[in-house]
Amino acid sequence: MNKILVLGPSGAGKSYFARLLSNKLNLPLYHLDSIWWNSDKTHITRCDFDEKLSLLLRRDRWIIDGDYSRTYEVRIKACDTIIFLDYPLEVCLEGIASRIGTIRPDLPWVEKEVDPEFKKWVIGWFSDTLPVLKELLNKYKDEKNIIIFKSRKEANEFLDNL
Repeated sequence: MNKILVLGPSGAGKSYFARLLSNKLNLPLYHLDSIWWNSDKTHITRCDFDEKLSLLLRRDRWIIDGDYSRTYEVRIKACDTIIFLDYPLEVCLEGIASRIGTIRPDLPWVEKEVDPEFKKWVIGWFSDTLPVLKELLNKYKDEKNIIIFKSRKEANEFLDNL
């Protein structure tokens, strides 16, 4: 495991899991939210994002966390391992609520409340994006090491056993 993607819906804990995994494996960690977002809640252009992502993917070793579904396939092609946090919506909504008011290394601001539009987007992820991701995981199942966790407990046990 030298090039690892951590995927899943917002609120699943991708960034947290990726930090723990990075510490265990001594791999450099890159949060896509840190690349995309500016501290004033604006974001860079898609072209600039794609350039920065391309540079990361060329490195020999990394963990990259973040959803950014339009870049799934390019990232999947570049990785050797995919870790998918396949948690239920309720767990993800609890995860989003639990991070309100906390400083996060993956986001350049502190969230003060759950944004209703963001919550709506997260709910939609399960019907709009999840089927696309599952199709890609199936497409690459023979080429990539794919690890799927259905609960935080499973993910924590995996980390404990590394």
